Amino acid sequence: MAPRKIIIDTDPGQDDAVAILLALASPKELEVLGITAVAGNVPLDLTSRNARIVCELAGKPETAVFAGCDAPLERKLVTAEHVHGRTGLDGPVLPDPRMPLQDKHAVDFIIETLRAEPAGSVTLCPLGPLTNIATALQKAPDIAERIAEIVLMGGAYFEVGNITPTAEFNIYVDPQAADIVFRCGAPITVMPLDVTHKALVTSARNDAFRSLGTRVGTAVAEMTDFFERFDLEKYGSEGAPLHDPCVTAYLIRPEIFSGRHINVEIETTSELTMGMTVADWWRVSDRPANATFMGDLDADAFFSLLTERLARL
Repeated sequence: MAPRKIIIDTDPGQDDAVAILLALASPKELEVLGITAVAGNVPLDLTSRNARIVCELAGKPETAVFAGCDAPLERKLVTAEHVHGRTGLDGPVLPDPRMPLQDKHAVDFIIETLRAEPAGSVTLCPLGPLTNIATALQKAPDIAERIAEIVLMGGAYFEVGNITPTAEFNIYVDPQAADIVFRCGAPITVMPLDVTHKALVTSARNDAFRSLGTRVGTAVAEMTDFFERFDLEKYGSEGAPLHDPCVTAYLIRPEIFSGRHINVEIETTSELTMGMTVADWWRVSDRPANATFMGDLDADAFFSLLTERLARL
């Protein structure tokens, strides 16, 4: 089979970086048409820089990287340096990127690519706030029916929130954008905190990355060494959850994930619960299903896949 064509929309972030590395290490399954950066974990100048750093770390400087929206649709930008560090990629010491940013705006790239490629052939993979995707849908409503699938990391149900008591960070940063995306009609698959908090980098799993003996393996181990301090302190977990690589792992090995096709609505009016993903897991409402909300994964299979693919870079 031909590889699946994808656009990665991202705000790197250590876990975003690992998601990108996994995709670039899997050319038989995934053809990365481009990477679009959005403001989120850190401001846009850093996320667009970090995306290029990761491409060069992977030995893929030919990958096209586009800068996108620098602020949410309606709200002030909230960032997460308290989790990811000042640069967003704190941990390893990585050189400044030499590859250029593309001149085209990320939103225009998304629109033009979806119009140019056969309908239903391009999957969008948002790993951060949904501002770029929503802006593209607002600017060009015709693209919604051309999207093969939107596979995103965001939201929560049982795990509730990680930035507020009720909201996951990516959705909270731009809930108005998330609302547009979840209402667009394209097939949506969601990797919420309920799944990603089960993808924990234990000491043994991080040792496996480091034991690869490569620049990539060492950098990933150093990223998770830094990243885990937040979750160890907040949750008392046994390691750092790799949120965003769940998206790219799902595209390669969907059978290691399980979930339900349910209705998901985004709270956009109450400041108390702003950005909450109201996921009807138990199907108690009569609202139509609009997303496949994942609930579990085979963590051992996930880390086996990740380690095996990182070894290729």
